[in-house]
Formats: sequence, C-alpha cells, structure tokens
Amino acid sequence: MTTTSSPPTNPTASATAAPATRDRRGSFEAAMRGRGALLGIAGFWLASRAAMLWMLVNDFYSSNVVRVEITATYHNWYNVLVTWTMPHNDIMWQYPPAAAAIFLSPDLLPFLTYFQAFVALTVLCDGVILVGLMRAARRNDGSMAGALVWLVALPMLMATPFARYDVQVTLLAVASLLCLRYRPKLGGVIAGIGAMVKVWPLLTLLGTPRGKSTREAFIAAALSCVALLAVFAALFRDTLGFLGNQGDRGVQVESLGGSALMAARLVGLWPGKINFQYGAFEYVGPYVSSIARASLALTVIGFALLLLWRVKANRWSTATPFDAALCAIMVFTVTSRVISPQYMIWLLGLAAVCLTSRHTTQRPIAWLLVAATALTTLIFPVWYGSDILRNTTLGTILLCARNGLLLYATVWSGLRLWKATVLPKKDLAAQQQSVPASASASV
Repeated sequence: MTTTSSPPTNPTASATAAPATRDRRGSFEAAMRGRGALLGIAGFWLASRAAMLWMLVNDFYSSNVVRVEITATYHNWYNVLVTWTMPHNDIMWQYPPAAAAIFLSPDLLPFLTYFQAFVALTVLCDGVILVGLMRAARRNDGSMAGALVWLVALPMLMATPFARYDVQVTLLAVASLLCLRYRPKLGGVIAGIGAMVKVWPLLTLLGTPRGKSTREAFIAAALSCVALLAVFAALFRDTLGFLGNQGDRGVQVESLGGSALMAARLVGLWPGKINFQYGAFEYVGPYVSSIARASLALTVIGFALLLLWRVKANRWSTATPFDAALCAIMVFTVTSRVISPQYMIWLLGLAAVCLTSRHTTQRPIAWLLVAATALTTLIFPVWYGSDILRNTTLGTILLCARNGLLLYATVWSGLRLWKATVLPKKDLAAQQQSVPASASASV
C-alpha cells in the first residue's frame, strides 16, 4: 500500500503556511545536525549519565533500594545461572529464558565487579540507543526530536534506568523498529530475540504494513524465538519455570487497579493492606482478585482492539510501525496488574522512535509520556516510602494523576493511530485518485 495524504482543505492557506513550517523545521533539523549541536549532545549525555551514576552509588533519594536489584537479586540469579539452571525456585524470576544472557553478561567484563560490569553495560546500551535514534534522524523524513527526548527524559528517572535491565530490552525493541523499514528480516530476528528476553518487544511487529516484508519479519521473529528457546532448553534446566511465577502476580500498588484501591483506602472505603510478595508491594484484601481479573480482561480487550485495527488499517506511512508499537505497549502497560517505574523506559524508548519520523501521529503522546515520567520519579523513589506505601493524600494524588495521565495518553494514542490509518473506502479511493492527478499537474 502506498502512502497517501489528504488534500488540504484550504489550498491557499496551506500553500503559504506549509513552506514556512517546513522552513522552520528544516532550519532546526539542520542546526541539530551541525558539529556544535552534536558536540553539545555528546556533552549533555556524558554529564547527565555521570549524574545518574553518581545518584546510583551515593544513596541519592534511597538509591540503595534501587541498587539492591543488581547487588542482590540479579547477582543471586547469576550465581544460579552459572550452574546451568534457571532460578525458577525464586518467585521473583518471571522472565523468558534468554533473559539469562543479560544477567550473565557481566562476565564480558571480568576485571570489574558484578555491579560495576552490569551498570557499565547498561550505560553502553543507553549510548547505543541514542546513536541509533540520531542515525534514524538522517533519513529523508527523519527528525532529531526522538534523540533529544531520549537524551533529556531518561535522566528524569534518576538512578533507576542503570539499576534495571530494561534499557537492554528497550535497545532490542528500538533496534527492531529501526531495522524493519529497510531490513525486515533483521528487524524480525531482533524482535524475536527481544521476545525471548522480556516478551513485549515482539509487539514492535504489530504495525508493519501488509506484504512480503511483513511476512519476512514475522517468519524471522518466529524462527529466532524457536531457535533461542531450543538453545536455552538445551543449555539450562527448568527453562520454562518462569511461567508459574508470572501467573501468580497480584495487583501491584503502582498499577491502574492499585491506584483505584489506594484512593478507596484513603477515604475509608476499602480495608485492605499492602504486602511485599512476588518481588513487589501488592495489595491484599477484598476485591483484589476481582481487580486482577478485570486487569486481565482489559488486556484481552486491548489486544482485540489492536487486532481489529490491524485488520481495518488501509493507509500506512513510514511512521505507522513506530506509532502502532508505542500504542500497543501503552495498552499492555496500562492494563497490566503491574506498572513498575522502569516500564517508563520502554515507553520513552518507543516514543523516541516515533519522534524520529516527521510523519508520526504520536507527537503529543510522547510529551504526555515525558510528563508521566516526571511524575513517576516523584512516586518512586522520591516519595515511595513516605507517601505511596503509607497511602497519604499526596501519594494518592500523585499515583492517580500519573496513572490517569497514562490512561488518557493510551486512549488518545489509539484514536490518533486509528484516525490516521483507517480511512473510509470512498476517502481512500479519492486520495489514491488525487495522487496521479497532482503528479500530472506538476508535470
């Protein structure tokens, strides 16, 4: 399907306004590709990432709680994985088998401690994402906005990104999306690898336009999934033990359902409490199981709507695969029983990919996600122990505002994606006829 665009409703106004807009945008893009701007980007990346590292090692706003994920949880898994066994007996192990490669990766830097090596590799992945976004901006329809969002917004999460393995997973998703346009097989392979590390990168294939390239991407993803699963099943024992642990998760405090329970608890309408279980703080009490089932039902409904969009979509632009991937991940994040702070890393990465294209429909959604990222940092780690877990008025307002913003952004994302890609047949036919007509007029 070739990309079409709607004819302007006011040709005179469009003729005068569009060139001015393009000139301003072109001037900005040209300036951002200059040597001085690139040096500025490199300098800001070094300074901001150094600040994030300082926060991580100096207990800035309880960074010791963030750091323990590597020093205790990941390192303990490493000690089990080196015996060629998946740590399925640990209820916190809830990841597909290829995640083991991430937790074993510090062996690539044997001259560092486990903590130092893991963080160093995470920072490296962060830099690779930035470089990939900057290279994508060099395409004909490219924009530097995506690289700038990743550069500036990730430090909003303070030390959290460097103490989780979500930057590595986001790198796989970003790489898959950026490869799909010109090398769909490679994009499919990377998506398949990502699925075997943390499942959700497979959704990057949702928006690929119908045709040979899409078939190639899906087949490549399936083959890479099967190949990786076979390799890890041959090397490790209890490869699929994570499935039972994931299924037992409850309603996390920070989830959409959790914020509803928090609000009800604040005004005395719900008598439940918070327990630490399955590696997270979750609610325990009446109606929790019903909310958990409702979350799963919303996920199913969201998936059905995404499939309906896939069937109905009849107009693709070069940005549609990016936009669809972001929308899909937002749907699955917001409807999940768990919304951990590191999930914002995924959303920022995919929003940044959308902004590498001037044709994206998700530009306002990306800015909402930046705002949600700022709120997320206030929730965790700034006021997590003092207000979120204690269910104070401030904590409740913050969490409900963040989750409400994410819910609004998700619905708006889907509407913008649908409006841009699902056209009535008569409108689509009129647009297709206008293309050769305008081409002949220009000749």
